[in-house]
Amino acid sequence: EGDACPECGGTLTEARQFNLMFKTFVGASEDSSSVAYLRPETCQAIFAQFKNVTSTSRVKLPFGIAQVGKSFRNEINPRNFTFRSREFEQMELEFFVHPEERTKWYEYWREQRFQWYQDIGVKRERLRLRDHAADELAHYAAGCVDVEYEFPFGWAELEGVADRGTFDLEQHIENSGKDLSIFDDERGEKLVPAVIESSAGLDRTVLTLLADAYEVETLEDGSERNLLRFHPRVAPVQVAVFPLVKKLREPSLKLEADLRRWRFAAFYDEKGAIGRRYRRQDEAGTPFCVTFDFDSLEDNAVTVRDRDSMEQDRVAIDGLRDYLEQRLF
Repeated sequence: EGDACPECGGTLTEARQFNLMFKTFVGASEDSSSVAYLRPETCQAIFAQFKNVTSTSRVKLPFGIAQVGKSFRNEINPRNFTFRSREFEQMELEFFVHPEERTKWYEYWREQRFQWYQDIGVKRERLRLRDHAADELAHYAAGCVDVEYEFPFGWAELEGVADRGTFDLEQHIENSGKDLSIFDDERGEKLVPAVIESSAGLDRTVLTLLADAYEVETLEDGSERNLLRFHPRVAPVQVAVFPLVKKLREPSLKLEADLRRWRFAAFYDEKGAIGRRYRRQDEAGTPFCVTFDFDSLEDNAVTVRDRDSMEQDRVAIDGLRDYLEQRLF
């Protein structure tokens, strides 16, 4: 029998070795020569191809290389929706700087990345920056901070920003034998850049947006409506177009086509009562609904309903583009 867990009192099994990387084989044979591992993070290619980027892009310090893609971890206990999953999407930025300026740029990126979540509509009061304690830091890191969000199940990390110094490139130089230093024109010296890394979970960000925007609102008459208060920057549909009745389909479809041409994410719906159509768009997080009615044929105006306030404005079709742009962008 194993020892008792100090947390829950359950029986602990013997310690076992876990490989958090996914092992596979490339090609027809399954021997040691064909062993490969799925990448545990997206940034590896940024460092492996650092020389290609710097020699073809004519970059100068400071500069960044960003990448979005799939990563894989052999999670022992997948849980918490998309938080502990074995396949996930990462967004990573490696920002290369002069080693003497690493502290300045670390402070810059921690603030920029924290602000980014607010810019896409996440509530400030549910976000926080948590600095890593000394015993959490990697041995090569001078600083690391997590952007965290308060989910219904508690605080959880969305992104990490770290001052990784010159460790990554120096490791590649040491093990590949390749010179990955660059020439800094302003200082007239050759150096190995330091890197500030921003590593964010795309799946986690989507889950954050859903959790933050979801609301069940009780109306004055006691009824409820479900809605997603998405910021227009992330709303899948920015404006929905409804004909009051199906007879008005043709001019309504033309209006929707115009909205698409003006680069709005538009959607057309003619099914069901107008109130139900409003509710469907509330649940989808659409900021504005435009209704084309019989009066529209005479006054060339439409009714625009705001998702959050449910207030309605009569807007001239000729002025609809400006009306929406002022409120969406």
